[in-house]
Amino acid sequence: MSGLIAEAKAIAVLEACRRHGILLATAESCTGGLIAASLTDIGGSSDVVDRGFVTYSNEAKQEMIGVPAELIAKHGAVSEEVALAMATGALAHSRAGIAVSVTGIAGPGGGSDAKPIGLVWFGLALKDKPPVAARHLFVDHGRASIRNAAVNAALDMLLRALR
Repeated sequence: MSGLIAEAKAIAVLEACRRHGILLATAESCTGGLIAASLTDIGGSSDVVDRGFVTYSNEAKQEMIGVPAELIAKHGAVSEEVALAMATGALAHSRAGIAVSVTGIAGPGGGSDAKPIGLVWFGLALKDKPPVAARHLFVDHGRASIRNAAVNAALDMLLRALR
């Protein structure tokens, strides 16, 4: 994915949030803040981006955005349930009207048969609507490739929700 594609999508997300009059928050694990960075790379984004949570560890997911430890213990950090809890937690712990979350396995290690490298779960929470999740299995062309693909998918998910 080229930086220009992400930049164009990030600009579109910011403009859509402005049209809706809402702030945005991110809750990121495997992307480590890259979604927030792609948005804040754009000048003037401070009127839309409220905050980004980099919740890389399970403890951070629990402490920063209220993901229940039992949920992580039962389903694992890389799961639909945790992605949904991360998105709703980011919404609850911010002034945002929309939040996107990402949790996945970017490699090079850490994969399993059940949860292979490239598996990424996304969550999206919009105020006053039930949260939604999406599962993607990205081809393993390396850690950077998976992380960039996840940023791209998260921006797409935000755009679809804001249409």
